[in-house]
Amino acid sequence: MVTAAPEKSNKQEPSGAPNASRILLAKIGLDGHDRGVKVLARSFRDAGIEVIYTGLWQTCEATMFAALQEDVDVIGVSLLSAAHMTVMPELLRLREELGLTHVPLVLGGIVPKADYPKLIDMGIAAVFNPGSSVDNIITTISELTKKRRLIVATDDVVQRFADGDARALAQVITAIQCDAPIEGWSPPKGSANVVGITGAPGVGKSSFIGKLGATLRSRGRRVAVVAIDPSSPITGGALLGDRLRMMRGTPDDAFFIRSLSTAGTSGGLAPHCADVVRAMSGFGFDDILVETVGAGQADVLVAKLVDRTLLLLMPESGDSIQFSKAGIMEIADGFVLNKCDLPGADATEAQLRGALSDDRTVWKVSAVRDLGIDAVADWVAAS
Repeated sequence: MVTAAPEKSNKQEPSGAPNASRILLAKIGLDGHDRGVKVLARSFRDAGIEVIYTGLWQTCEATMFAALQEDVDVIGVSLLSAAHMTVMPELLRLREELGLTHVPLVLGGIVPKADYPKLIDMGIAAVFNPGSSVDNIITTISELTKKRRLIVATDDVVQRFADGDARALAQVITAIQCDAPIEGWSPPKGSANVVGITGAPGVGKSSFIGKLGATLRSRGRRVAVVAIDPSSPITGGALLGDRLRMMRGTPDDAFFIRSLSTAGTSGGLAPHCADVVRAMSGFGFDDILVETVGAGQADVLVAKLVDRTLLLLMPESGDSIQFSKAGIMEIADGFVLNKCDLPGADATEAQLRGALSDDRTVWKVSAVRDLGIDAVADWVAAS
């Protein structure tokens, strides 16, 4: 069923393309570890594929809803709990219900070979066991991607977009990222409140956005997130892992997350990011949160895209001299001192406030403990 992969060179030229193949990898149910799927995720990245990983303990509903929003080419499921004959039919049912029958569904895990024919007959595109060659898996995924891209039609996308179909928005974003706009049409002008959220790697941007988005949704606001991760300078692939810190078990039509890669661009954003934000605004969202890649001092382009910018910091991330430097500190309209439950939070807050020469707000927040989120949501909603 699987052919051998072509021999790989030691170094590949980066594609730099915003239309790389996209696969969603999901762990569904109560599997206790994800070491194997993480190895696969890195291997796909190294093969030039964009990988959206949704993390452990996901539900069937959340997985398929994520696949819809991300407009992926392939859905890959890892199961080690012997629940494949229960989980896979449910995923197939949801795939049809959401209009995603054109997206191949593949399974990897501990699956008795006697069950392979049953799974293939029910509509699973490929089945892999723990001994499957990574190169052969990548070859199969690549072939499935090519088939999917040949059969997808978008003639009715404009009407479904106007009708509020989230799948249409996802397809419009893909067209934008592939530099293939729908001829003669552009999204209507929206009035969304656009907030940039930036900060160094590891400060907790994704977890904070997940809690902030949930708080805004509890107030009846429609929220979209653009989550940007870096692409490989070697292969052009990317591991897009921000989504796993924002997902909830129950899908929410008014909380839309789209993961993008930098695709070789600099400044912390992704290609056509402004057009993606315009499409989300035209779709009717109240708030759009743009998460940059882990940013450095000079990554300031987000300020040109958004209405206001939040800079996330964490305890012991700098001193008064660091906070006084030009660049990313200057573009912030407000500061979030995340992980304030950690030692050093009070000292860092004092250093930060001492370095500021204006009245920009500093919030102390713990996304893990749900502390301080409401105050930031008040600020975001007061557009």
